[in-house]
Amino acid sequence: MVKKILLGLLALVLIVVLALFIYVQTGWDRTYDVAYPELQSSTDSAVVAQGAYLVNGPAHCGGCHVANIEDMIRASKGEETSLKGGVRFTMGPLGAVYPKNLTPDAETGIGRYSDGEIFRMMRHVVKPNGQSTITPMMPFWNMADDDMIAVVSYLRSLEPVRHEVPEPDWTFMGKAIKAVSPTFKPILNPNPPAKAPPMEATIERGEYLARYVANCVGCHTPRDPMTFEAIGPDFSGGMEMEPFPELHVALNVSPDLWTRSPNLTPYANSVMSKFPTLESWKTRFHQGRIIPHSPMDWSAFGRMTDEDMAAIYLFLRSLDPVENDIEEVVFKKG
Repeated sequence: MVKKILLGLLALVLIVVLALFIYVQTGWDRTYDVAYPELQSSTDSAVVAQGAYLVNGPAHCGGCHVANIEDMIRASKGEETSLKGGVRFTMGPLGAVYPKNLTPDAETGIGRYSDGEIFRMMRHVVKPNGQSTITPMMPFWNMADDDMIAVVSYLRSLEPVRHEVPEPDWTFMGKAIKAVSPTFKPILNPNPPAKAPPMEATIERGEYLARYVANCVGCHTPRDPMTFEAIGPDFSGGMEMEPFPELHVALNVSPDLWTRSPNLTPYANSVMSKFPTLESWKTRFHQGRIIPHSPMDWSAFGRMTDEDMAAIYLFLRSLDPVENDIEEVVFKKG
C-alpha cells in the first residue's frame, strides 16, 4: 500500500513538472496583437533637436544601447558613442539581454522597422515580432506623443551603423518568469498626454520626467530581484543591483561589489537630506559620477536643463516621506 502511495505521489509530481515545462515552453515567447499607435516620425529640425535632448539627456539611451564595455565607459564620460547596441547585460539566473541597435540601419537597426512598430515598442512594450519585453526597462508608455515623436525622429536622423545584436539569452528560469510575471506583459491601457508638460520648474514636469522619461522610478523603487515587480513604495530606494564583472574589471573595481539605490523621498535620513537647496541638487548633477561603477548615468542626467533638474527636485520633495533607511549604497553580498 505504501509503495503504491509513493508511486502515485511520484507520478503526480512528474505530471506537475511536465505540465509546468510545457506551459513555460509554449508560453514564454507568446506574441501579442496590439495595435500600432497613430504616430509618425518627422524630419522637422526642431522636432529632431528635441529628440536629441531627450535621447542624450534625461532618457539616457546611451547608458545601455552601446556595443561594448569600452563604449559604455566612453559614454559615461560624456564622449560621443554610437547607439548600435549589443553589450551583454547579465540578469543572474534569468539569462542575459542585449540592448538593440537604435541607429537607422536597414538590416540590423531600426531602419528595418516601421514607425508603428517602433512606437508600439515604446508605448506598449511590444517588440516588432509581437513579443513583450521588460516594462521597468522600457518605461515610456506614458511619454507624451510629442516627445515620443521627437525621440524616434532623432534616432531616424542618426548615421546608420550595421551591427548585428544577439537575441535575449533566457535560461529556463528566465522563460518561466517571463511566462508568468506581469512585468513581462504588454502595457495595454497607457494614458499619455498629447504634449509634454512645458520645460519649467514645476512638480508636474518633474513627475513626468521621473516616471516616464528619466525612469528614476525604475531603479529607485524596491523590486523583486527575479520578477522586477515593485515590492515597496515608488522612489523609496533599496533596489539591489548585481555587479557587472566586465565593467568592474575595466574600471579596476572589485567585481563582487553590488549597489543599492538610495531613497529619494523626503524622509529625514534619505539621500534627499544631503540636498537642502535646489542649488546643491544641481551642483551634484553637474559633478557627475563619483562611484566609478554606479549604474546611474550621471553624464546624461548632467546634460539636463536647469529647469528639468529643478522640476525633478521639486517633484521628489513633494512626495510623502517613506521611512526606509538604506544601508550602504555599495556593498558585498554575504
